[in-house]
Amino acid sequence: MAITDIQTFSHLTAADIETLGQELDSIRRSVELSRGERDAKYIRRTIAAQRGLEVAGRAVLFGSRNRWAWLAGTALLSVAKIIENMELGHNVSHGQWDWMNDPEIHSSTWEWDMTGPSSQWRRAHNYSHHTYTNVLGKDEDLGFGILRMTRDEEWRPIHLVQPLANLLLAATFEWGIALHDWSIEKELTDTPRRELRSAPNREFARKIARQVAKDFLIYPALTGPAWKSTLKANATANLVRNLWAYAVIFCGHFPDGAEKFTIEQLEDETGAEWYLRQMLGSANFKAGPAMAFMSGNLCYQIEHHLFPDLPSNRYPEIAARVRELCDKYDLPYTTGSLAKQYLLAFRTIHKLALPDRFLKRTADDAPETSSERKFAGITLPSTERWADNNWLLTDPETGQRRGLRSALHEAKVVLEEKARHEKEVLREAKRTLKEKAAQEKELLREAKLTLQEKARAERAALRRKSVWEKGFRARWRRA
Repeated sequence: MAITDIQTFSHLTAADIETLGQELDSIRRSVELSRGERDAKYIRRTIAAQRGLEVAGRAVLFGSRNRWAWLAGTALLSVAKIIENMELGHNVSHGQWDWMNDPEIHSSTWEWDMTGPSSQWRRAHNYSHHTYTNVLGKDEDLGFGILRMTRDEEWRPIHLVQPLANLLLAATFEWGIALHDWSIEKELTDTPRRELRSAPNREFARKIARQVAKDFLIYPALTGPAWKSTLKANATANLVRNLWAYAVIFCGHFPDGAEKFTIEQLEDETGAEWYLRQMLGSANFKAGPAMAFMSGNLCYQIEHHLFPDLPSNRYPEIAARVRELCDKYDLPYTTGSLAKQYLLAFRTIHKLALPDRFLKRTADDAPETSSERKFAGITLPSTERWADNNWLLTDPETGQRRGLRSALHEAKVVLEEKARHEKEVLREAKRTLKEKAAQEKELLREAKLTLQEKARAERAALRRKSVWEKGFRARWRRA
């Protein structure tokens, strides 16, 4: 159901994939060599702006018993928390600014404003997710351990509550991430489950205590008489940040076109194939400068998965070059509006909560999952025209390279035509059965009429016989 052979699925040769990898390496080198003062100013201005917003929000909340002050303070604090989480905490922890050698803006020292320790997130996320993106059984972020996001995972009755679990995850996203990373940390360090005073447990407990005390004890207490409204504002800001971070992450990982892979794909995987897997296993969403900034530039999730440690402010220019490569190699560049991408993920969450027998599409041709088996058993028009059933790398009419994008388009047309043909065959069979049923009904009606006529004739004969016998007996008695 998931992709087992990325070369076959992508419709590229091994040489093409290696060349693609070299061109992506070239993009990386050019960005690395051009990093400088402009990028340093960007991250320092971002930090200053985020801290200014938080200070302003905290200050306004001193008057939070006033409705408008509460709304303004909560809004400022929500924006500050989103920026800290998305553009700072996430990206700094990826090592995007380590090249500056600034001890304050370094992945080894930055602690984000989230429940879980950033050190545990780095080890779980940077290794497990970014090394094995969307590989079943290796990427722990594929459904976060509670959601079934592909039919490759066997359905269990617990999945019926998946829609509710999704709502709970969205509202408590920071806690879901924290518990998820804590669990992976214990696995990576072989920590026994019953060892309560283990290093991962102590680190996790300390961070929870600091975070809860900061948001729900210290800051509310500082506002004196307004402590109740401040407590409510802090909880609301955390909720807003959680919902936004959840939406951004799900739009980049789970809409249609973000493919999944089996462990078989990892066998002898080259660096170029890893690049290709990142491209095919990710999705972007369209955003202007403001939304891109508020998403930590994770609207460029494809570029982030390709280059997770390059500065996020460079993703727009990287995206233009990656898109050119997708056009060159005829690969899909999965993107869409934020609403569209989330609704696709939302549909998958609710659909896969049901057993597979209730799903219409096949596992290899479902909109949320494709594989190389999608193309098995069908003949694409281009192969019929040009290459004796062998996929041509170049369209002889346009000179354009042919790859997965063209194959997917042609397969869609072929499968739709096949579905229409099968539907027409079913319609014809239904029509034939109806006609046969009508004929049989007419024959049954005629047989019924014949039997009824025969029964009437027999009843008339019996009546005549009865009359004759009565007359005969009457005559016999008189005689």
